[in-house]
Amino acid sequence: MNFLVDAHLPRRLAHWLRLRGHDVIHTRDLPQGNHTGDSAINTRSVLEQRIVITKDADFVDSFILRKQPYKLLLVSTGNISNDDLIALFTRSIADIEQALETNEYIEISRTALIIHV
Repeated sequence: MNFLVDAHLPRRLAHWLRLRGHDVIHTRDLPQGNHTGDSAINTRSVLEQRIVITKDADFVDSFILRKQPYKLLLVSTGNISNDDLIALFTRSIADIEQALETNEYIEISRTALIIHV
């Protein structure tokens, strides 16, 4: 899968996903870095069929209104340490991958994986 990890999430998550064989870009890797605007992220997501992983609820609005980004994984954990975030993804990655095969917008909290239809 192709992912684009947004600025509010650590590069460590991008690295962790790469180790699992995914093609991953973090916003820090883009020309404007973490200052890359949401519209540029959405455009790149659609052009490269990248799933945006974010904590930013603005992406939910743009997904519902314009079907952008290409696909969306919303992280709704509130404040969480990087170690706890990686542990959450480690426990959930198989379910996340399966859900993203057939769904366009999913959400992960500390206790659940939610599929939005």
